[in-house]
Amino acid sequence: MQSEPYIQPMQSPESFSTICIVGPTGAGKTHLAMSLAEYAKSIGIRIELISMDSALVYRGLDIGSAKPTKEEQKLVAHHLIDILDPNEAYSAARFAKDAKRLCEEIRNRGNIPVVVGGTMLYWRAWAHGLSSLPPANPEIRERLEEQAKKIGWPAMHERLAKVDAISAARLKPNDSQRVQRALEVFEITGKPMSVLLAESPSDDGREGSIIPPWIQLVSLEPSDRAQLHLNLEKRFDEMLSNGLIEEVVKLKQNATLHADLPAIRSVGYRQVWEYLDGQIDAAQMRYKALAATRQLGKRQLTWLRAIADRNQFDPFNPAELKAALDYCKKNLQ
Repeated sequence: MQSEPYIQPMQSPESFSTICIVGPTGAGKTHLAMSLAEYAKSIGIRIELISMDSALVYRGLDIGSAKPTKEEQKLVAHHLIDILDPNEAYSAARFAKDAKRLCEEIRNRGNIPVVVGGTMLYWRAWAHGLSSLPPANPEIRERLEEQAKKIGWPAMHERLAKVDAISAARLKPNDSQRVQRALEVFEITGKPMSVLLAESPSDDGREGSIIPPWIQLVSLEPSDRAQLHLNLEKRFDEMLSNGLIEEVVKLKQNATLHADLPAIRSVGYRQVWEYLDGQIDAAQMRYKALAATRQLGKRQLTWLRAIADRNQFDPFNPAELKAALDYCKKNLQ
């Protein structure tokens, strides 16, 4: 009887090349990953998918996050899905640590990890690190949130402008998550976040334009923006038909959840939450959710276009979509 091959434990993520499938929301990343998994299985290779998505980590956020179905999760192992309750926080730094650990564990099982998702801050942390910025401080965050409830985020933004004018200039007054983070960093370090980012090439994005040699980046970038928007509109309407509002109703029954949590600020969930709170009507909810989804896709494409030498494919072109799959097949190792 032939013995099982010995798999040497990984010493670093650089020991093997890892496929990473990225792209804007609605570009078909999950479909490509599942097609690759099906091919791998047909030739006796097992892959495991690592989600690089800030919404998929949360339990109970299924419909609005376009989470892989239970059937898809049974067909291929998925990681970093349903690992937190919605009242918990997840960070880019934690993702980087989790992804590197999972890559090692999957390799040691004799399988192949494939990273899939569109949260580009997570990409940067995994590929290049976020070492100069301090981790979140729950006490400071809670205090900043309490202050914001009293005076509003625009006033908090004005406060930020006094200590970090550069960060304030690039942030919108109601961008609560980023304004809070910039204020938090200043309180922890005594330095403006813009200064810390300038001191660290891996944080300000200059090194983010280079793909590390241990990552094979597959970028799905639709050329027809109008078609992408139509697809996103259809997808959101299907989410509504499939019970998105009822899903958020269930979330609102949890007394620990509120509108300022990262999970509830996710695209789609925030707008439905506002609708259920009576702040907007159904038509406004749909309009705002679609606008936020388009804005998210635009930001993701901006990130991607700053990455030099990425392997770019148009998922709306059948020939290029096949080429993307062929590229992934070739790099299964």
